[in-house]
Amino acid sequence: MNLIIQATCAIPAAQLAHISQLANCSAPTALAAQAYRFQGAQAHPELADYCLAQQLDMAFVPNSKKLADFGLVVMDMDSTLITIECIDEIADMQGLKPQVAAITEAAMRGELDFAESLRRRVALLAGLDESALQRVYDERLKLTAGAERMLAKLQSHGIKTLLVSGGFVYFTERLKQRLGLDYAHANTLEVQDGKLTGKVLGDIVDAQAKADWLVKTRDALNLGPERVIAMGDGANDLKMMSVAGVGIAFHAKPVVRAQASYALNFVGLDGLLNLYAD
Repeated sequence: MNLIIQATCAIPAAQLAHISQLANCSAPTALAAQAYRFQGAQAHPELADYCLAQQLDMAFVPNSKKLADFGLVVMDMDSTLITIECIDEIADMQGLKPQVAAITEAAMRGELDFAESLRRRVALLAGLDESALQRVYDERLKLTAGAERMLAKLQSHGIKTLLVSGGFVYFTERLKQRLGLDYAHANTLEVQDGKLTGKVLGDIVDAQAKADWLVKTRDALNLGPERVIAMGDGANDLKMMSVAGVGIAFHAKPVVRAQASYALNFVGLDGLLNLYAD
């Protein structure tokens, strides 16, 4: 197995040497300024705790697996592709961010049914002017570090991208056009007379719907599960991650990290590229 170690800043030589000792392998090969591959690495009970304490992301990846082996990458939007939770920022326009954010957090930890939590949060937005959505997009929405580099590399390999979100079409469609994503699915907020009604139109994109969209897209592309990567941060992403060959917990809740193939706790989205570097 290859052990991939990466960080957001330069990794001291002493830390790399200690990892080599723990993993019983030779010195690493640099993949990037802050990423290294240890070939022939072995698991050690102290390794994970050491890396976490040093704010290093680690992953044991099969030697033969390369980025070109994949055909589809599926991403969550809020707190994955982008840095914010859109509904929390919309709520802030109403002075209701603390109430809505508390429900969001509980849902992401898996403590609340997502569909019900979404209905409760959206209901609090009733009466808000639709222009608040554009303000959130213009003033608050930021791409996660490494997003554009990751997407450019995926596109250069012909890997399709699917953005599937429990958030809103208003944002996913704009991101799809802006970033050249291949597919996007999310919830639609009802608007009447230029104001939010506090309701969601149609079926809610919940955990099962995310998994269903992944499978539908995967099958349309004639891909096996082993050729799909799914990335997310909350409990609502677990079902889609379970039907992908690789599930990546990105700056995720503990319940997600525990069930993912790999966890990127510190680095940006382009950390995916180091896992499968040539």
